[in-house]
Amino acid sequence: MRIDVLGAVRALRADGTPVDLGGPRHREVLARLVAAGGRMVATDTLVADLWAEPPVRAVGALRTFVAALRRAVEPDRPPRTPPRVLLTEGPGYALRLPRDQVDAHRFEDALARARRTPEALPDLEAALAAWRGPAYADVTGSLWAQRERARLEELRLEGIELRARLLLDSGAGAELVAELGAHVTEHPWREPAWGLLARALHRAGRQADALATLRRARTMLVEQLGLDPGAELRRLEADILHGATTLPPARTVWTAGVRLGPRTTVELARTLALAGGDALVHSRRDRLAAVQAAERTGDIALTARVIGAYDVPALWSRADDPEQSRAVVAAAERTLTALGTDGPAALRARLLATVAVESRSADLSGTASERAGRAAREAEALARELGDPALLVFALNGVFLQSFTRPGLAAARDVIGAEILDLATRHALPNFAVLGRLVRLQSASALGDLDAASAHARAAERLAVSTEASLVPVLTGWFRARVTAARSAEPGGPTAATAAAHYRAAEDALAGTASMPGLHRGLFALALLGLRLLHDRPAPTDPALDWGPYRPWTQPLVLLARNRVEEARTALAATPEPPLDHMQEALWCLTAHAAARLGEHRAAARAATALRTARTEHAGGASGLLTLGPVARYLKEAEKCATQG
Repeated sequence: MRIDVLGAVRALRADGTPVDLGGPRHREVLARLVAAGGRMVATDTLVADLWAEPPVRAVGALRTFVAALRRAVEPDRPPRTPPRVLLTEGPGYALRLPRDQVDAHRFEDALARARRTPEALPDLEAALAAWRGPAYADVTGSLWAQRERARLEELRLEGIELRARLLLDSGAGAELVAELGAHVTEHPWREPAWGLLARALHRAGRQADALATLRRARTMLVEQLGLDPGAELRRLEADILHGATTLPPARTVWTAGVRLGPRTTVELARTLALAGGDALVHSRRDRLAAVQAAERTGDIALTARVIGAYDVPALWSRADDPEQSRAVVAAAERTLTALGTDGPAALRARLLATVAVESRSADLSGTASERAGRAAREAEALARELGDPALLVFALNGVFLQSFTRPGLAAARDVIGAEILDLATRHALPNFAVLGRLVRLQSASALGDLDAASAHARAAERLAVSTEASLVPVLTGWFRARVTAARSAEPGGPTAATAAAHYRAAEDALAGTASMPGLHRGLFALALLGLRLLHDRPAPTDPALDWGPYRPWTQPLVLLARNRVEEARTALAATPEPPLDHMQEALWCLTAHAAARLGEHRAAARAATALRTARTEHAGGASGLLTLGPVARYLKEAEKCATQG
């Protein structure tokens, strides 16, 4: 079966015959679950999305719709067997279909591949051809559908332009003139589209028309927007005027097609970052370009404003792109030096907070770590003196990210999260309210208070609906898998296989975000190892598992599981101290466990010393994503081994 939402919502069987989905509400429930991309949507969220003023029996009606949809999409499912497509999960429902069985997901994946390689052009063309009209065309009155329709339409326009660019870059494209002419008529503000049309005209031997197109674009931009054409259009015009027979490929930009200055670019980048997914990756790239452009102006105040404007909440202590983060930190530090200690306090505070946020603990030397910690404290002090709540929550974000200086600081981070949440709630800063909830979720998870953590997860999911924070349900899905894993070690709890299945579902959802390599790599393998340790089983040895950055700490246990004891001993001797991040307690516990298994007294003593300050916490719990069980268990075996030396 496949589901199509690029047009009116419909479901089709494998032979192409339509599935009777029921009435408009049934189709809207299905569509809303499709839009969640496999993530759980809470019942409260579904009710709020379905009805502006929910009726008294709204939840009962929703259950009726879900039951009918299950019969429609799984007609051959035997009675009393669990559903495999439309699942009940936690406090809501999730639609679990392979991405290639949903047209919107096929389109997004084809677009992502085409961005990376020209060889994916045929897939992009097929995905564009699958559009039958506006996305979710028959879901007309819902705010969620309007947002999703606008997001997908922007991607469709990008796909049209990317297809044209790839064809022109390959030496084809003369046949695109009519198509691109209609495109720029309908979307005249998309500056790259004008360049593509001019290139297509040039390819067709119509140099005069190509120049006329570029002049028309210039006139429109100047007269209606007060902007000169961007460098790309100016370069293209110069090439045609000088009689170039072959035009160089166009450079792609992640904007709405209008040439923007550094201040506007960083504001757009900030907005895109909050959408997550590929938009976050592009926004960070454009943010760095805006910073570099501002520096080239020589205007120190402008540069400071551009750097400090990207106050995007950050939760994870490992940078996705360390090189990019280092470049931003270097620019911020140069600008701080240029401003001097007497520079405007608000600008200095934002620059210092940027240094603290971008200097993720996992990727710092000792000197850089100390400098980042000082920047966080100074930013916080300045923000408190200024009394600016928006500035203070940004500074506290930096304080949080610099709070992983040793194991066992979950309670201190909960205090930071509580203040962020309080400020964000009182001063209408919803994106930071989400951050506050997630920080408190992580802290409660680390302290083993799963009821409190679950309450924060539900609150974060409710906030994510209005803020369009797409990563939140992915993270809370991981948290619920972590809860299932912990419960599986309790009498009468779910089986280990059930917990592993929940981790797998969470992994699939995270992999689909395509934007969190600093979080994603190695996470699933580490979660499975933790699950096995909870059940006193050896480490998984599947060679296909990606251990990512955790390999040095997991390798001794994997080798032990393969009965390669001496190699495990050698690997343990080479194990470094864990980076100062969300996973440090978990990695120290792995070292402690391996040392105890191998009778390596010095390694056990080293791990025990590190873990004593975290004895009341749960290993891996600080991530909110997985668990190895109580730290006290690993500390006890490390101390026992150390005293036997």
